[in-house]
Amino acid sequence: MSHPTPAGGDRAAAQPRTSARPAYLQASSIALVLLGGGVGAGVREGLSLLVPEADGVQVVVPVVNVLGAFLLGYLYEALVAAGAGPSTTARLRLLVGAGFCGGLTTYSSLTTATALLLEDSRWGFGVAYALGTVVVGAAATMTGIVVGSRQRPRRTPARGADR
Repeated sequence: MSHPTPAGGDRAAAQPRTSARPAYLQASSIALVLLGGGVGAGVREGLSLLVPEADGVQVVVPVVNVLGAFLLGYLYEALVAAGAGPSTTARLRLLVGAGFCGGLTTYSSLTTATALLLEDSRWGFGVAYALGTVVVGAAATMTGIVVGSRQRPRRTPARGADR
């Protein structure tokens, strides 16, 4: 049983309805991730066509994973250091972070390549391939953070300063 509100209406009806979806489920957010992901996957595929395999192993896989790790570290830190507004920051994180870097990197291919190396009894190379990519990727993320933190916010000249 609901209790009447002072105006005589139902309390549940007096509550404002929020039908808005969370920001990450809005069509514009999904579109940014799809656009960035399509471009990132396209770049990865283009690189895989340009760079030949070495000894039966895709060289592009660790390269794009390390590059993506650097870009993520740089992006997140540079946005903070540059003083980008929350709306711009959110859109760039969706477009470049989740979208482009998500499409560019391919840890599933790293796992598959590692499994194939181990299956072929190339244990040393397989372990070095997997661990090397992860360790170098972590270092690349830290490097991206350091480089991104050195970004300075652009200052707008004070009025009358250029006179």
